[in-house]
Amino acid sequence: MARYCVSDPSVRLLLTELALTNRSIGYIQVKKLKYALVHEWLTPLATGGSELVVQEILKHVDEADVYALIDFESANPESYLFGRQIGTTFLQHFPSARSGVQKYLPLLPLAIEQLDLREYDILLSSSHAVAKGILSSPQQLHVCYCHTPMRYAWDLTFDYLRSSKAGRGIPGLLTRYLLHRLRQWDVISANRVDYFIANSQHTARRIWRCYRRRAEVIYPPVNIERFSLMRQKQDFYVTVCRLVSYKNVSAIVEAFNQLGHTLIVIGTGPELEMIRLLAKPNVQVLGWQPASMVEKYMAEAKAFVYAACEDFGIALVEAQACGTPVISYAAGGALETVLDIRQHPETGTGLFFSSQTAAALVEAVEEFEQLQGKFEPESCRLRAQQFAPEVFGQRYLAFVERCYQEFQSGDFFTLSGSGESVRRSEW
Repeated sequence: MARYCVSDPSVRLLLTELALTNRSIGYIQVKKLKYALVHEWLTPLATGGSELVVQEILKHVDEADVYALIDFESANPESYLFGRQIGTTFLQHFPSARSGVQKYLPLLPLAIEQLDLREYDILLSSSHAVAKGILSSPQQLHVCYCHTPMRYAWDLTFDYLRSSKAGRGIPGLLTRYLLHRLRQWDVISANRVDYFIANSQHTARRIWRCYRRRAEVIYPPVNIERFSLMRQKQDFYVTVCRLVSYKNVSAIVEAFNQLGHTLIVIGTGPELEMIRLLAKPNVQVLGWQPASMVEKYMAEAKAFVYAACEDFGIALVEAQACGTPVISYAAGGALETVLDIRQHPETGTGLFFSSQTAAALVEAVEEFEQLQGKFEPESCRLRAQQFAPEVFGQRYLAFVERCYQEFQSGDFFTLSGSGESVRRSEW
């Protein structure tokens, strides 16, 4: 990494900007920085919000080399990563890795530490599990975009143990011990990150609770242009999500069983058959649907219903992009993306309910039926545009640049989130 023996702050700032943009001016030639971008896994089945972040980062830092535990996207002609050289770990060759590397959970920390990234100046990680655990040297800047501290090791430990055969009996004791060791590694590996970015204030609080590290909040990119604004709504509600226990879709179905209003459930997962058995005739469980059908139902629905506590919740923003108001559980990222019409009568985009129960949702839907004429599709669309990809790109690049300037400071290096300063001579 280039070093500058310059005392004038303005000159140092100029050189830093040149380095980050790989430019030169006059006789000053700044070394071209090398970037590595690390994500957990890249497969055709992994198409969530974290993968959208990776895609958006590569639009702005396209020269970055990409690494992951496993990669099955670079050989996929329909992927934005098609033909790209991607570094992987020994897990790439394990049986059934393509269908889910999570089955090798105890090996994930070891695998991510085998990536040799010593040739790079700036390490960018996109982490919801172990990507932040890459090894680095004091001369390398590591900026982590943290989607969440790994949920199954922290917030969802008891849900995971309760719903899995591995959580019961003698195997359950081993599983609990492995999760205990995983939490220890998770905290240790957080110290390998110089600067954290969180995808919401909610996630930033979780990062502080788990790692005692502060995080800059930069909301993830949402492809607003994929969704058309529709002003005329049809007489049905919709929910779209993976059908897993923490999404609490069963409570949504129970509420609409009582209400009798038409509900469309889109998504697949281990609870699909249970949800179908629970649903009354007014609840249509469609399972997996192509993107075009998801967009259609989201745009035509009178409201989008959600009962989970999400770190951010991209689907809630996508619904608003269609001009569709949101009825959501009042927790997590929803509190940062949805404006309750009771507090924002002119610009409201949704309605919150306070507990994850069918009874609370019934009450919220009944209140929505009385207020629905007050929602403006244009207000929902305007709210969604605050999370557009270009907003993310500008903020992300600006933050990385600021981190690099601080990291390159000649006198001291401020440890992000700790409030301590360490002089270079003390490294």
